[in-house]
Amino acid sequence: MSYDPASIEARWRDRWRQEGYYEADPEDDGDATFITVPYPYPSGGMHVGHARTYTVPDVYARYRRLQGDNVLFPIAWHVTGTPIIGAVERLKKGEEEQLSVLRDTYNVPEDTLQDLETPMGFARYFIEEHYKKGMQQLGLSVDWRREFTTNDERYSKFITWQYRTLKERGLLEKGLHPVKFCTNENNPVTTHDLLEGEEAEFQEYTLVRFRDSEGTVLPMATLRPETVRGVTNAFVDPDGEYVRAEVDGEEWVVSAQAAEKLRLQDHEVEVVEELGGAELVGERVTNPITDDEVLILPASFVDTDNATGVVMSVPAHSPDDYMALQEAKERADEMTEYGIDPDEVRAIEPVPILTIEGYGEVPARDAVEEYDVSSQEDPALEEATQELYNREFHQGTLIDAYGEYAGETVEDVRERFRDDYKDRGAFGSMQEFTEEVVCRCGGAVEVAKQETWFLRYNDEDWKAKTKRLVEGLDAIPDNTREQYTHTVDWLNEWPCIRNYGLGTRLPWDEDFVIEPLSDSTIYMAYYTIAHRLDDIPPEEMDQAFFDTLFYGADAVEDPDERALSLREEWDHWYPVDYRVSANDLISNHLTFYLYHHAELFDERNWPEGITIMGMGLLEGQKMSSSKGHVVLPGEAIDEYGADTVRFFLLNSAEPWQDYDWRDEAVSSAHGQLRRFYNRATEVIEQDAPDDQPDLRPIDEWLLSKLQGVVREATEALEGFETRTASQAAFYAMEEHLRWYRRRADMDREGARWTLRHVLSQRLRLLAPFTPYLTNELHEELAGESAETAGWPDVDEAREDPTVEVRESLVESLTDDINDIVDVTGTDPEVVRVYTAADWKRSVFEQVVETGPDVGAVMSEVMSDPDLRERGNEVNQLVQELVEFVREQDDDRLAILEAADEADVYADAVGFYEREFDADVRVLDEGADPDDPGDKAGDAVPFRPAIHIE
Repeated sequence: MSYDPASIEARWRDRWRQEGYYEADPEDDGDATFITVPYPYPSGGMHVGHARTYTVPDVYARYRRLQGDNVLFPIAWHVTGTPIIGAVERLKKGEEEQLSVLRDTYNVPEDTLQDLETPMGFARYFIEEHYKKGMQQLGLSVDWRREFTTNDERYSKFITWQYRTLKERGLLEKGLHPVKFCTNENNPVTTHDLLEGEEAEFQEYTLVRFRDSEGTVLPMATLRPETVRGVTNAFVDPDGEYVRAEVDGEEWVVSAQAAEKLRLQDHEVEVVEELGGAELVGERVTNPITDDEVLILPASFVDTDNATGVVMSVPAHSPDDYMALQEAKERADEMTEYGIDPDEVRAIEPVPILTIEGYGEVPARDAVEEYDVSSQEDPALEEATQELYNREFHQGTLIDAYGEYAGETVEDVRERFRDDYKDRGAFGSMQEFTEEVVCRCGGAVEVAKQETWFLRYNDEDWKAKTKRLVEGLDAIPDNTREQYTHTVDWLNEWPCIRNYGLGTRLPWDEDFVIEPLSDSTIYMAYYTIAHRLDDIPPEEMDQAFFDTLFYGADAVEDPDERALSLREEWDHWYPVDYRVSANDLISNHLTFYLYHHAELFDERNWPEGITIMGMGLLEGQKMSSSKGHVVLPGEAIDEYGADTVRFFLLNSAEPWQDYDWRDEAVSSAHGQLRRFYNRATEVIEQDAPDDQPDLRPIDEWLLSKLQGVVREATEALEGFETRTASQAAFYAMEEHLRWYRRRADMDREGARWTLRHVLSQRLRLLAPFTPYLTNELHEELAGESAETAGWPDVDEAREDPTVEVRESLVESLTDDINDIVDVTGTDPEVVRVYTAADWKRSVFEQVVETGPDVGAVMSEVMSDPDLRERGNEVNQLVQELVEFVREQDDDRLAILEAADEADVYADAVGFYEREFDADVRVLDEGADPDDPGDKAGDAVPFRPAIHIE
């Protein structure tokens, strides 16, 4: 019977579905285990990166079921927000890039595209045709009765309860707040809505209010306000677009882009006049701190889309500015076209404002020279700049001209200095991102300040509760715990609404929608009851209904019996045992998840564990749906089978490590599973006794090794180490079996019984990873599926360290003989194996007794006259044996000390003779053996000498 993944997998999918095998109810047997994974956002199709995300928790769910637990593993669909709406709009506009992704990457049929022209039509297509179909093909053990979308009316009632409760508790407030704002959609966005810049953070610039002779403000943005005394000139883009505008009733000159940014950041802005950058070149503006006039110079490097588009230059302390000034001096003669005297440009010199050890009067010049920077385009310039900035920040002390701030380090003074001059009216502020941010709709995202509702994640009591939750959390891997704590520490107010999009309306202001990250914090609780809500009218699911459900009958005056019934199910499943999610969600979704559970539920219902997932690569590069650089699970399953896809994804790396999908490696995994299936089929088809017959030491060795594999796989899966577990159950056990087949007589009943027993146990170990293949084979072998048979226990009675150590000696000698045969190219006729003489054995026993200390051992052995006579020979042997003993653990040493080494090799002579097709003789060095090669004297305990003839 050949391996046919398609037919096996179709058969088991149908069976699971018909039996409702993974539908979990409170009355089912076993302890409750609740596992969740982030619900997908179906703005596109599912690729193998998603497949791994969902398969890792499925492995754990299957493992817990095999252990006898009652396991709930649900899934739902996240449609909140604007990405789906943006995708629909791009589709309706006929944007070629969007059409290419749909047609070419996700294989959407041409005649189906029109069905995707509504948000929920788009979502439903990808839910049904990609995610759900892909998950079912993968064999995910999901309870599909509980699926929902976040646009469902009843789910919205649940979210409404959550936000009314938070508002009542004072954890939701309204105020002016910086948000990420899509200028195309005119709508706030969050991380999940972004195409680029997901890691971007808000960055506050200080605006230094320089003025021209008419009193007009030319604000210049800086992250280093303390350097303002070192400004020697300013730069603008002569080809850039600038405006003269009334900003909060005051005349400013900024770039055209800056005017729009200021408007978004709650400034009243009215453009009075449009200006070309060239009109500003040659003007002089006054430094508000020093009252010095500085000249505005032209520079093509100025980015009018960054901050205000007017740049102040501090060449003594900025390598960038130093190089820009030097290049301006070199082009000084060209500036006559702007009415600038070239000699005035050449006369500009850096103005130092701080001292720092290791640098001269002009640190920027020293940094440029140290890094051998040749121009503004030189990559070394950035490195020189960062090095100097860091050292100046931590070690630079301000000069006497700074008055009350003189002598202080930049690190200690920057914020006080900035706030002081803000109060004096010399400084202002604006915000930018740390990198470019682009919405999924393609629009530019800018910082905007809006009157918005926000979650008060900075509330001290809320933070304290969440930190207590983190302390008790099983964070996998453990080094992620500090990431949660760090996030809680810096997390401040979080805007939780947007102007439009799919999702739940803010209940007290339905002009707004609760944004995606804010409506996905406790939906795990909704899974527990989702399948039982259809008979409850949405309008009856009010605050009292959910208060009763989550807080009990005493929480309200007239508890709803339906809610009390649902409470029993929620209470059975909660808390969430493990959530499996991506590492990059620690800084938002996962920490929000912890915050909201800490506040809304009792401590006994707080999440117990989170396992983090690494990133997926495709042939060494990051997967990207928008660029078509993905592999669809369906296509991979059609080619290799679901078990191969699962096995590769789970075995290539631990969940929290990055993995690389490579076709060659996946194909290799498929071949390995095919060989496994064929070998298993051979075992199944062999006659073997039902009851255990007499076993030989080699059978006992394999059964003992099996117990170690069971133990390792079990311990690994308890910690979500899917790679370690699958490596043990598949590859390590395969190596043991390979050796066993070499050593054992396969025609014996004992061998056939042993192979069947090992196969049964191994199929159950592999069932979480390759459920189709293992269930099929186990049912053929034992008349029941692997998942029905349960997870194997370690049979301590079959653990035999002595037989394992003895067999390791046989294997080690085999390797040594093979090495000699390979090196010499000999086809042996006679192999002589010499075991060490008794006196060498005595030295070994002394090393074991004394410990691996050469001096101490020599002191003991030299007290024996016979050994003392052997002199250097003993000394050399002691050193070898000390090194050998140092590498062994105590239990192994005890077994070796009791072992008759010659007897071990003699018992294996038949094997050696078959293996090498030669006459094999085991000889005692101390019995004056036949020694034609003069090799016997080289024998050392447990490293016999070998002569090949």
